[in-house]
Amino acid sequence: MPEAKTLYDIDFLAWSKEQAEALRSAAREGSNRKLDWENLAEEIESLGISQKTALRSQMRRIVRHLLKLEFSPAVEPRRGWFESILDARSEIGDLLETSPSLIPESSAAIALALRQGSQKAIFDLETHGELGPTTLARIRAKTYTVEEILGDWFPPAPEPPDRGE
Repeated sequence: MPEAKTLYDIDFLAWSKEQAEALRSAAREGSNRKLDWENLAEEIESLGISQKTALRSQMRRIVRHLLKLEFSPAVEPRRGWFESILDARSEIGDLLETSPSLIPESSAAIALALRQGSQKAIFDLETHGELGPTTLARIRAKTYTVEEILGDWFPPAPEPPDRGE
């Protein structure tokens, strides 16, 4: 295991877990320093948890916009959806670079991202009158792989709208 300083530079999530446990261990051993050991450990640990939350948030954003690209007939906001996806992918790249131990979280977070992202896309499409029963069913059944979400993949252009079904 690398030294704490080195681990901090290599994998922030792993460092935060290690430091939280070290604080708890010091508290159990009865350190004479007047520190709020348990709350300090929880706060350090929450730093790592916030990175997991950021990963899930960005994945949800990507799913939402991939679905809109795939199922919305709208022309005008498409460029913004592409840009949002590219930005979210960059954010995730930064997170994974600073905390490689988040990589397994990508697979675990995909189900949640699909569920929440599709709910948001459905709401958006309904708001603009772009959602019929067939499209709704297709969105609910749609899945994306981690590679599609995090890679360079974009969906093909949408089929004609089914607003009148």
